[in-house]
Amino acid sequence: MSEVILDTLLDVAKLLPFLFLTYAAMEYLEHRAGGRTEALVKRAGRLGPVIGAGLGAVPQCGFSAAASNLYAGHVITRGTLIAIYLSTSDEMLPVLISEKAPVGLILQILLGKALIGMGAGLAIDLFGRRKKERKGQSLQERDLPGQEHIHEFCEQGHCRCEKGIWSAALVHTARIAFFILLITFGLNLILFWAGEEALESMILNNPAAGPILAGIVGLLPNCAGSVVITQLYLKGVIGIGAAMAGLLTGSGIGLLVLFRVNHNRRENLKLLGLLYSIGVLAGIVIEWIL
Repeated sequence: MSEVILDTLLDVAKLLPFLFLTYAAMEYLEHRAGGRTEALVKRAGRLGPVIGAGLGAVPQCGFSAAASNLYAGHVITRGTLIAIYLSTSDEMLPVLISEKAPVGLILQILLGKALIGMGAGLAIDLFGRRKKERKGQSLQERDLPGQEHIHEFCEQGHCRCEKGIWSAALVHTARIAFFILLITFGLNLILFWAGEEALESMILNNPAAGPILAGIVGLLPNCAGSVVITQLYLKGVIGIGAAMAGLLTGSGIGLLVLFRVNHNRRENLKLLGLLYSIGVLAGIVIEWIL
């Protein structure tokens, strides 16, 4: 047990400098470009899913929350919202960087999430347009009330986007390091007691169970989901398909904001089911192919 604790502390200590520098860079990007990304998505029109998925892959605090508000205000389409949710990297990127994951792997995951988001978003909007056309309606952007302050929800998610760059980076680093500490300790305990063979037989050898379970974890409306999924993948507990399923369904606090600002609960549940179904299906396909 003493070895398990020592290995856990050493693993997390090695990550701290990389986590802090990564979050500092992300905070700088957020302060410089945060507002312009929202404006770009608003003006995207039918290219909304393409623009949204591309921007969603860039780590920006509260972007999925902003998308939820724009959707509740009928400013962006359903396809654009789902594209942003699917491509949102949340805490995945800083964890991958701090763990010194290969650059090629990081780019593949980011590109994969963005492409899946684009494809799914375009298909959803195309289906929606044709359905509207059959009913003689139009799928146009509407300027309706319903927008709420993004910072309120960032605060609920413990995001310090509006603070100074260095203090925000420090808070992010401390929180994620704590999550990683708990996850690493738990994984080390499981491996110590059960062994790697037991985990492989339960998850790695079942191409469907992994994505289904990981997709549920990814739906957690905070940073815990993406941290857990990324750590499980890097430790070899789950395969790339399961990891992608969890990372695709993980949209940060976007879903939490959606249920808060969009009063159509039935529609929210449909969007939740759509996000989960796409993420799990994509994960299963990836698991079988790779």
